[in-house]
Amino acid sequence: MEDGMEICKSSDRTASTNFCLQWSQWQLLDSILPTGGFAHSFGLEAAIQARIVSGPEDLRAYVILVLENTGSLLLPFVCSATMSPNLENWHKLDRMLDATLTNEVARKASIAQGSALMRLAAAVFAEVPSLKTMRDTSLGSGAVSFHHAPIFGLICGLLGMDSGSSQRAYMFITMRDVISAATRLNLIGPLGAAVLQHQIALVAEDMSKKWMASYGRGSMPNGSFA
Repeated sequence: MEDGMEICKSSDRTASTNFCLQWSQWQLLDSILPTGGFAHSFGLEAAIQARIVSGPEDLRAYVILVLENTGSLLLPFVCSATMSPNLENWHKLDRMLDATLTNEVARKASIAQGSALMRLAAAVFAEVPSLKTMRDTSLGSGAVSFHHAPIFGLICGLLGMDSGSSQRAYMFITMRDVISAATRLNLIGPLGAAVLQHQIALVAEDMSKKWMASYGRGSMPNGSFA
């Protein structure tokens, strides 16, 4: 009987830990987390000024293009970092992405968002002390640029999220931030933005499945494993 009670207590502790991590996972996706994502319009402001995007239909097409680019370029980094959430793999992925991002505006935005996310995660998610350790070890070392996608995957992995969920989560926050930028720029109202986000979610899911299938779970686009 005592053995059974100990097993139950152990099971309860494990379940409690898992539930706590779920709360942290949800907070990671919360728009209230000040990571700077809302300051980045993903080129939407320039597209509006160039009259490439002028209404809801243009916006829908633009968001889908942003998601397609995110899926093809960034999801592999999120996936690999989630599956191997350690310092060595994170640094390796960060260097690879830094060499891949040739657009200086996108590169600076990625570093700014990644740096902010890592700083916040290290302070907020105290149940994962390795986040602070990795950040402290990397600051000033010159070994890492703090790009956003690998850091997001790293945090997801340390918070117990599986690779499929982390990649969908990354697509979600990308879609959310682009549509939020459209709202700030008065291209669409809050209700219309919510409807658009819900509609595009189905497209985002298909994209996520396509890119996850194309490079395989845990492997990079060139076929090598990170």
